[in-house]
Amino acid sequence: MDCVNLQTHRMHMPQVEQFFHLFRSDISQLPVPEKFTFPFYFEPSELAKCAALELQDYLNAQTDFVHNFGLDDAQDGLQIGKMFGVLVVKNSEGKLGYLAAVSGKLGGKNQHAFFVPPIFDMLTTNSFFLLEEDEINQLNRSIEHLEESEKLENAKEFLKECKSIYAEKLASMRALHKKNKADRKYSREAQKTVLNESDYAEFIEDLIKQSYRDQHHYDVLKKESQEQILSAEENLSKLVSEINGLKDFRKKKSSELQLRLFEQYQFLNAFGEKKDVLSIFKEKLAIQPPAGAGECAAPKLLQYAFAHQLQPIALAEFWWGKSPSLEVRKHKNYYPACRGKCEPILGHMLQGLKIDDNPMLQTVAIDVDLEIIYEDDDLLVINKPSELLSVPGIQVKDSVQTRILERFPELQEPVIIHRLDMSTSGIMLLAKNKLAHQLIQDQFIQHTIEKRYTALLDGLIPEKSGLIDLPLRVDLDDRPRQVVCYTHGKSAQTKYEIVQIENNKTRIHFYPLTGRTHQLRVHSAHHLGLNTAIVGDDLYGNRADRLHLHAGFIRFSHPTTKQRLTFEIADPF
Repeated sequence: MDCVNLQTHRMHMPQVEQFFHLFRSDISQLPVPEKFTFPFYFEPSELAKCAALELQDYLNAQTDFVHNFGLDDAQDGLQIGKMFGVLVVKNSEGKLGYLAAVSGKLGGKNQHAFFVPPIFDMLTTNSFFLLEEDEINQLNRSIEHLEESEKLENAKEFLKECKSIYAEKLASMRALHKKNKADRKYSREAQKTVLNESDYAEFIEDLIKQSYRDQHHYDVLKKESQEQILSAEENLSKLVSEINGLKDFRKKKSSELQLRLFEQYQFLNAFGEKKDVLSIFKEKLAIQPPAGAGECAAPKLLQYAFAHQLQPIALAEFWWGKSPSLEVRKHKNYYPACRGKCEPILGHMLQGLKIDDNPMLQTVAIDVDLEIIYEDDDLLVINKPSELLSVPGIQVKDSVQTRILERFPELQEPVIIHRLDMSTSGIMLLAKNKLAHQLIQDQFIQHTIEKRYTALLDGLIPEKSGLIDLPLRVDLDDRPRQVVCYTHGKSAQTKYEIVQIENNKTRIHFYPLTGRTHQLRVHSAHHLGLNTAIVGDDLYGNRADRLHLHAGFIRFSHPTTKQRLTFEIADPF
């Protein structure tokens, strides 16, 4: 059964219950999964994809809401793509259907005819959230008014002028007194031989009085300046204290509102147990939930299913619309549930369901040999297969490092000099002793090692060569994904040149000038980079048999002989 060729108009048909959508397509030949989807790393089942395509068909044809997804360049206004989800369920009569949800608000509303409602609708008329939000907005306006007031600006300017004027007066007086001191010294020496002893003693006494008089004048001016500046500071401090008092009150109100909101988010699981989001995050991570926890599609879908005695069968989530400026999101691409907000919540909600095994805990490359392509007293050069970790993970121990230490038990020093992503294949250097490790690592730090990666991109690239310069940081809500961030990101630069075009795909050479996590993958997929994901990139593009990224060339200086060594391995794809 092919679900792509669906009708493009919305079908009006009797619903078993609200938000439960019967399939419009023939699904009789599609297998029903025996276990529920592991939500954080999966390929959607054919049944879930069919439901997703029907939802996409609805989005293309609907007139129920207005939202600018950024798909039409001619449409004005803020463009916001959204994550949508479908949950295939079975009702009490044994009929298969699906629920649909959207992450966050849609068209400025939480309630929609086609989508399950939120766990808690904070936008209902006269809700405590809207009332409290209005008070906080009034505080914001009051703070903004005070911060932009002429009174505050005048107080700042007066304090600045006071400091400047008295600094100038004191400096001028010090200069005058310095000159007076020099003149007194000159007069003292000049009159020493002119005046008799009695007159000279009287003359010296007068000079001393002049010195005391100068010091007194300076002390008076200094005290006057301190009093004037203190008065100006106190005047400014009163205005600033009023603003800070309002800010503290606003912070208190916001915190109380956030906690009250969290209390409304009560999540069910398959056992019928209910737990609030504060308890979930406290038990799982010992932290307060991030803002927006519980607003994603997956928790909404499961909550509605459990509350209405619908049996969850399979899940799928996809992006619809323009990608956010920081992240890599492709229109219609499937994505797993986010980890930062959803992992603790779904950890509770999925209790009582039979879940697919976590693919990330499976050692895919367990039967693949680790090929050593060069060895001497200092070095090992290996060809790492795809899907093998460079170093042991928290739960998966199979890695390059563990295999090498098993093969060479006499090695006591650290062997890993640099790493390749688990899904990337190719050349890795390993050190047999501490000195070799340090000397080669220094070459990486000083960028004297030449590296080249080959990738197959899922599309055509207009420029033959170029430089990608996009700073990267981790996505705090969805590790290990990386995002482009000009505020907190670390510099990441990649040179590239196209090798050839193959069946509407681009074979390309990458020369990374920095070594950030997922640098080549993000620089390929991000719309500010090449805007074309690497084939098989399950984080930033579409899954395939493997990630088509290979570290195929390296040139470096041997730590002992200083000879320049070159290694090259042909692309395995």
